[in-house]
Amino acid sequence: MEKKKQGEELLETLGDFTSKENWDRFFSIRGSDDSFEWYAEWAELRGPLLSHLQQQQQQREHQPNMQILVPACGNSRLSEHLYDDAALKAITNIDFSKVVISDMLRRNVRQRPEMRWRVMDITTMQFMDETFDAVVDKGGLDALMEPQLGPKLGIQYLSEVMRILKSGGKFICLTLAESHVLGLLFSQLRFGWKMIIEAIPQTQKPSRKPSLQTFMVVAEKEMSSTLYEITALFNSDSLDCSGVQACGINEALENENQIRRGYSNGSHILYSLEDLQLGAKGDLTKLCQGRRFQLTLGGQGGSLFSYRAILLDARQHSGSFMYHCGVFIVPKTRAHDWLFSSEEGQWMVVESSKAARLIMVLLDTCHNNASMDDIQKDLSPLVKQLAPGKEDNGAQIPFMMASDGIKQRNIIHQVISPLSGPVIVEDVVYENVDVDVRLLPSGDLIFRRLIFERTRSLVQSEALLAKEGSEKINQIERKKTSSSSKSKRRGPKEIIELSNQLKVYHSYLASAYHRGIISGFVLISSYMESVVSTGKTVKTLVIGLGAGLLPMFLHECIHFLHIETVELDPVILNLARDYFGFTEDKGLKVHIADGIQYVREIANSVEANAVSAFHGNGDSSCTSNCPPNENCMAYHLEGRGTTKVDIVIVDVDSSDSSSGLTCPAADFVEESFLQIVKDSLSEQGLFVINLVSRSSAVKDMVVSRMKAVFSHLFCLQLEEEVNEVLFALRSESCIGEGCLPEAALKLGKLLKFKHPEMSQRILDGTKKSWTWRALAVLCSERRGGSSTPAWCFFVLFARACL
Repeated sequence: MEKKKQGEELLETLGDFTSKENWDRFFSIRGSDDSFEWYAEWAELRGPLLSHLQQQQQQREHQPNMQILVPACGNSRLSEHLYDDAALKAITNIDFSKVVISDMLRRNVRQRPEMRWRVMDITTMQFMDETFDAVVDKGGLDALMEPQLGPKLGIQYLSEVMRILKSGGKFICLTLAESHVLGLLFSQLRFGWKMIIEAIPQTQKPSRKPSLQTFMVVAEKEMSSTLYEITALFNSDSLDCSGVQACGINEALENENQIRRGYSNGSHILYSLEDLQLGAKGDLTKLCQGRRFQLTLGGQGGSLFSYRAILLDARQHSGSFMYHCGVFIVPKTRAHDWLFSSEEGQWMVVESSKAARLIMVLLDTCHNNASMDDIQKDLSPLVKQLAPGKEDNGAQIPFMMASDGIKQRNIIHQVISPLSGPVIVEDVVYENVDVDVRLLPSGDLIFRRLIFERTRSLVQSEALLAKEGSEKINQIERKKTSSSSKSKRRGPKEIIELSNQLKVYHSYLASAYHRGIISGFVLISSYMESVVSTGKTVKTLVIGLGAGLLPMFLHECIHFLHIETVELDPVILNLARDYFGFTEDKGLKVHIADGIQYVREIANSVEANAVSAFHGNGDSSCTSNCPPNENCMAYHLEGRGTTKVDIVIVDVDSSDSSSGLTCPAADFVEESFLQIVKDSLSEQGLFVINLVSRSSAVKDMVVSRMKAVFSHLFCLQLEEEVNEVLFALRSESCIGEGCLPEAALKLGKLLKFKHPEMSQRILDGTKKSWTWRALAVLCSERRGGSSTPAWCFFVLFARACL
């Protein structure tokens, strides 16, 4: 009795339950015959515990000797009862106290010869992977989880449990279910484990203080990464324990199940490296075709920054990969681009990267002041943990980034528009250029660009700068020029000084899609010729001003056009005037208005006039449709009266490019608007849309809607451009393929450019008309596959062996 009393007193003063020396002393005092039971006696445990173990044994019928581990066994009789009552013979007991293992071995060696006893630390077990069918822990985890020591030992122990358990094996943990213990247990066994928790009934209640009830957590190991909610096999109201303990358990269960529901229901869960190491998305050492998920990297003291990333395993393992793993860094300004923010776009990047596994890292404002070298060094040890393959085979992990190809940039002006947000005017010199004109003796061509911050990847307008009054253009061979290695690199001050001497040159179109739009006029060249022959004008409506480059070019080079431009944002008009040389006259007008409403007014006016004429009230004089205080002649000349429009061009961007539709805004491809456009067009009229989308599904949607309204639809896919230009004819009579050469000749005669080179480039575009009819068919029956577009060229700014 004296020894037992000393042992109980020692237990109360142990202080550190993780100390081997303290436990050696404790077991020396108690002796081998005086067992110490944590939490519950065998009579209380027998029923629920054997139920789970026998069920496990039945599932292992082909393995009669079910392997059971009892970690931190102490001198408890738990394993002896399992051996005697349940005939479970293959039991291995471990404890880091040599004293207790020696005592238990002497106590059991004759009566239970098949039972094994080993001195071993449960946080570093010397067993092979997947050795045991069940692990029965009675208080071992609780002993490791000293609040002042933190979860380190508990994490190490549970990692070992996960390793040594076979697939389908059970971890049975008898615990007092304190909140810090449950918090670790639930989080470490969150992914790929089925878990239940039940209360162990107490047969004897202490009379002096509130009881602490023992709970049994049973976690079954699965090979999948499926997430299950925890099942509680007890009624909260019937718990036989203190209110504090009951409340803590219920709160821990509800919090964990809420987390698990969030993981199961959310498609945008950000996994941590710890989650992934615990099996949240399966075995990451192996490639899994089409696997995709979002994760967070860094930010826990071991790195300078935190990152949001997306891991993608290529959908088809064709063996043509250049890299087993690659990192693609997306700048903050492009993080919301459809290409990088949508799943479809991300798979396109994976295909072009030639990496079996691609880790796409999306930068944000916290990385603003960091260089790419800093980011690469910070990311290298993090992404190494995500590379496929268990061993470091020395394979290089390249860091890639989309390049805008700009050698020098000088911001001319910045403004925040209430409608468009931040807008930038900048002058740039490209690393590589592909033009057939030279205006600057230095060899460096300077372009002025208009860019909306909301879509930094999309250049709204781009103009070539030239010396004022310069008319001489020297044609050169069309080629790709080398980068700065063959030309003197200008400093920022030199670029500023030079650009101050230059003006926007309106007789040159820098944007290929603008030239594509004009080449599409071949579809109505016969009609345009007939209009010009009568001395009339071709009424043209351009929705979307941008920097005003297309309207200015049309006005300067195709004199018989009367152009009305509609722009919603007055800030953009001011920028076009101040920085891009945009001017108006009687043949080129700008209206600050909603483009859709503007076209609707034209359609309503035409319809009202038709109704008036039908009732015999129409005449050539001004009608009541003319707004008050407005010149009626100008009103009708501008196409908003009885006169329909010959050409309507929609060239506007979308404020929400994350939908996959960068140009135009979604409202401009609604069938209702398309029908209004058709009603506003003259009989031989032409409707043009600049379509920018990398999503096949979005393109199909736009084409389908246009085909529902216009029976004659054409599509021009520009080489090395994401733009497609869609053309729709109002007339039921469609230009035939045999007429295209003649139509191109007519268009050539109508175009009056200062420089034959520009005229020839546009006429070269009409040659693509030979394939327009076929392209129109392909638009309605979309291509199954596509070649690699120009946007897929990457800059490999570092190739590090991680």
